[in-house]
Amino acid sequence: MTSTRARRSAFWTALLTASAALAACTSSDGSEERDRPAPSGAVTAALRTVERSTDGAESARVRSTTTMGSALSMKAHGTLAWHDGLTGALTITYTGGTTAETMRRLGTTSMQARYLPDAYYARMGEAFAEKTGGKHWIKYAYDDLERLAGSSGADLADQMRGNAPHTSVKLLLSSADVRKVGEETVSGERTTRYSGTVQAAGAMSQTVDIWVDDRDLLVKKVEKGSTATGQLTQTAYYSDYGVKAAVARPPAGDTADLEKLLKEGTLGGAS
Repeated sequence: MTSTRARRSAFWTALLTASAALAACTSSDGSEERDRPAPSGAVTAALRTVERSTDGAESARVRSTTTMGSALSMKAHGTLAWHDGLTGALTITYTGGTTAETMRRLGTTSMQARYLPDAYYARMGEAFAEKTGGKHWIKYAYDDLERLAGSSGADLADQMRGNAPHTSVKLLLSSADVRKVGEETVSGERTTRYSGTVQAAGAMSQTVDIWVDDRDLLVKKVEKGSTATGQLTQTAYYSDYGVKAAVARPPAGDTADLEKLLKEGTLGGAS
């Protein structure tokens, strides 16, 4: 792979990460964890119930905000389903950071995103379509990501496929210091809050807080940590569990494949 192609691959993989609203790698020296007691059996049992209940609900509406230091600030809303692989549709709006500037150059700061079991699709702006023969959608096939970005691409694909609300609960169950914080009100509902420190990609750590309603369903999640570009904060709200969340694959004639575009050098202006 040439250096130019490598830069293009890194650029588009970074854009995918932002588009998918994934949590970034975070850092911590772990010093705040050493003196905390191990989680109680009651907390672990409660969280396992939440994981099962949220997983079993199979779909939900989601709205979220994400900030990654100087690189990105964005908001998203839509529906997700996770019964048979992750599917869903989100509207994503970039509100600041270098990624928003990149999206402006591509003709839009708000786009549609669709999850299907084998790929992630993003509808780009008119400037993008001008470079791709009028095609507005870009396809990121999960199987292609490892070829484009090595092990980091494989990790990203795994995160994409596992980007359902109950995975946050599963992650919190791996925390050595998870604890029940107390009762709080979220969106007018009484909830129970749990908090812990978890290991993210690269053996780094971040804090995760979740709020659970009286049906043992996740209704809010906050993740915080540090990245190379500054503080990471992601807040997500989940509602209307069981909502219909069918999503159609974008038309093939209006879709460009990421790997093909990189091989052709179509995205040279993004290097």
